[in-house]
Parts: sequence; structure tokens; C-alpha cells
Amino acid sequence: MSKSVTALNGVFDKTGIAAVTEMSPLGMITLRGDLSDKVLIKAAQAASGVTLPEVRHCATQGEGGIAWMSPDELLIMCPYAEVHARIADLRTKLAKQHSLAVNVSDARALFSVTGPHAREVMAKLSPVDLRVDAFTPGMFRRTRLAQVPAAFW
Repeated sequence: MSKSVTALNGVFDKTGIAAVTEMSPLGMITLRGDLSDKVLIKAAQAASGVTLPEVRHCATQGEGGIAWMSPDELLIMCPYAEVHARIADLRTKLAKQHSLAVNVSDARALFSVTGPHAREVMAKLSPVDLRVDAFTPGMFRRTRLAQVPAAFW
């Protein structure tokens, strides 16, 4: 099996007011369906290793996680090498449910923005209210960053 690479080959910049680093490949699965369905919830939690987050939140642990994307959509995160097996398991568990599970790992680029001014950098690019009391840890937003579709937490 070939080694997976990122779109920008791990580029980073730590010279500005915040450090921006491209992250390693991450397995990402779009799961669509009835988010109140107990079977779907149980399958999503098994695929991600975390519990279902609240609306507009993200729950992560290591490389596993679930992000709330919309009233009928979750983004499940897992190790990149395991995404195909996790989709197969989701499809088996959800065979009798109206749902869709798709690998979107290679359709995304992941960046970490860190440093004392990271919040200001993100606020400059996004129409989201990122004040400390308005955007708290665990919150998730699907928006645009300088007119590029993006999501962050």
C-alpha cells in the first residue's frame, strides 16, 4: 500500500501572529440520516469512538470524533487507514436505515491554527462571532474562510 500524503505535503508557517500547520491525513466520513435514530447514533459512536455531540458542536478524542454538520448530517473522524473498514461497518449496521455513508477524506485539507492570536486570525477570515464567551471549546462551525467553504472547532 502506498503512503498517504496531504495536498500541501505538511506545509507550515510560524512567522505570523499565529502558527498555521497542515495536519496529517485523517479519515473523514459524511454520514447522513435521521440523527434521532438510535441505531444510527450507536453506529456513529462506534465508528468514531466518541459520543454524539450537541447541535453545532464537535466531540473528539485522538483521531476519532464526530462533528455536527446539519440536522441530518454528521462528520465522523477516524484514523485514515481505517476509513474503508469503518464505512463498511456503518453500511452493515445501517442496512435497514435510510442513510448514506461516504468517504470524504481526500476532499478536505486540515490545518491547525495555534498561538495567542489564533482566534483573531480565524475571526478575520470568517463571519462567525469568535469572541471568547460566544465561541467556546467544543463548538463547531461550518462556514467560509475568505470565501472558501470550511469548518472549524
